Amino acid sequence: MIMIPDRQSSWVDSNNAWQLILALRGYIRAHRWTYDGVVGSIGLTLDAAKLPCLSSPEAALLTVAGDGTWTARTPLSAAAKYLFDLYLPICLTSANRPLTIGHLGQSLDGRIATESGASCYVTGPENIVHLHRMRALCDAIVVGAATIRHDNPQLTTRQVTGNNPVRVVLDSQRRLTADYNVFQDGAATTLVFCDAALADRDTLGNAHVIGVPLVKGRLQLSAVLEQLHARDLYGVFIEGGGITVSYFLQENLLDQLQIAIAPLLIGSGRPGITLPVIQDLNEGLRPRHRLFTMGNDILFDCALH
Repeated sequence: MIMIPDRQSSWVDSNNAWQLILALRGYIRAHRWTYDGVVGSIGLTLDAAKLPCLSSPEAALLTVAGDGTWTARTPLSAAAKYLFDLYLPICLTSANRPLTIGHLGQSLDGRIATESGASCYVTGPENIVHLHRMRALCDAIVVGAATIRHDNPQLTTRQVTGNNPVRVVLDSQRRLTADYNVFQDGAATTLVFCDAALADRDTLGNAHVIGVPLVKGRLQLSAVLEQLHARDLYGVFIEGGGITVSYFLQENLLDQLQIAIAPLLIGSGRPGITLPVIQDLNEGLRPRHRLFTMGNDILFDCALH
């Protein structure tokens, strides 16, 4: 287990909690820490800019176990408890416990966008902040070509403290041009995955192009993950769109799925999850899940593996 002592305050609020979360994630990344079941201790102050220092278990005020559960021996605000519950398990992502997480924000009737692709914003500001926090904690963020084409996103952590992830774009047929934000702004390393037969040009703007095999006309997603893991990118956040998240789910490659549901009725438009037809409800997925309130939205945090 990991021990995080709070040496500076007897009360941990949301700001301090986020600094602790970032410090823990940064330590595990920097030291390539892996949880092997052996009890140990690591001391972190509330100042995430300082290097972690070893601490005895007796000095720890917050204990994080290898399964992400935690206990505290110091007062915590309700907001701090919320952040620890939601994000501490993600901090433990490493080479021997890679994590692939999908996320979608959808309406009550299961739509993530209008027919024309307008999606800004289905969910409220609290869920948008959550997306930026997930980007900060994960090593790579993955989106499909349609998300780039319709939204021209930046895919950065600009709304929260934390480093930008590696940006990954899935464009099997290399139809995107180099004038989109992610290929021009230089804000983070950007990778484009395409059909191996089209990877003769190894750059697209500032992005590096990587070829992988196609399976039934689609990118072999397991090969994409293998390439990311080979680059020490073990925390992979599949942010959209619905088709991309659905393909990862269909291929049984998601460890976790987060669906934020907003109190909104669109009535038509693009669906969230789309999977092959089933004949009986027993064939459907009923994953273990936790619920988190985000403003007016409800986040279903589902464990798939």
